Amino acid sequence: MTGLWARLFGRDPVPDHVAENLEPSEAVVATATVSGGGTLVVTSWGVWPPSGARIGWHEIGKATWDGTSLAVTPTVAEQIAPGIELLTDVRPHRFRPADPRTLPQAVQDRVTQSIRTRNRRELPGGGAWVLQRKVPGRDGLVVQVRPDPGTDPAAVRRLAEGIADRLPGGGTD
Repeated sequence: MTGLWARLFGRDPVPDHVAENLEPSEAVVATATVSGGGTLVVTSWGVWPPSGARIGWHEIGKATWDGTSLAVTPTVAEQIAPGIELLTDVRPHRFRPADPRTLPQAVQDRVTQSIRTRNRRELPGGGAWVLQRKVPGRDGLVVQVRPDPGTDPAAVRRLAEGIADRLPGGGTD
């Protein structure tokens, strides 16, 4: 998008590395120049950090806005069985948009919209969220188990494996 068109639509230009890698059905929703340089791009499929690849909505454990900075916490997924993932949070990415406009709300809305169902399970040492999430560009849902920090890892694994065993064709072999 040229600078003129970007300004008419109220967003910063989309960097070439993002524009060249967008999926055909992926739409740009919001952009913002961030401190330290670069542009944060929000699409219908995920968040594109200024220097990096897309983080899909289903790969974000949480996103928070404190009025000046956006923190996006990605997750790493371990496949327990087909369609069942055990998530681990990794270090949050922090962005300070110069002019956030609609960016924080766009991120919050899309993280929330990726979740179709959520259930809380109390476990030794904490608990875990069991989520059914939509993965952009794919049919169906993935079940994700996201434990709280400090929750007994063995209890979390038993929970995820138990869910896999109850699904049709389930089982962790």
